[in-house]
Amino acid sequence: MTVAPRAVTAGKTRTCPHCKATILESLSICPGCLHHLRFDQEAAKRQVAAKSALRVEGVIRHPSVEEAWEYFVVISIRNDRGEEVTRQVVSVGALQGTEKRTFSLSVDTMPAQMPVATTRPAAVAPQAPPKR
Repeated sequence: MTVAPRAVTAGKTRTCPHCKATILESLSICPGCLHHLRFDQEAAKRQVAAKSALRVEGVIRHPSVEEAWEYFVVISIRNDRGEEVTRQVVSVGALQGTEKRTFSLSVDTMPAQMPVATTRPAAVAPQAPPKR
């Protein structure tokens, strides 16, 4: 028996059961913790083929002659009208003398598609209990 693919709304989200991050429903591997969420060959192929639209990396080095520095990492996303869609503090911390931190930001894109139809075994009708 073949089941018709269910419609998926582009951008619809769910929670990763492993790391609790909010991720796209269409993903079969969590981009945060890299755990597999379900076996779906087509979704995995699509996810592997995702294109990097933006990748930025930077290093902050603390000079050894100054006091400790505190830092906070904020990500802000704006729409085409310049309105802030979301803003999140993703990490905070401190740097002691001569410590360094490397920060990386990446944005990957892929076309939104409906999942491929899957095959399920036919349902077995419940049997009546034997007569006594």
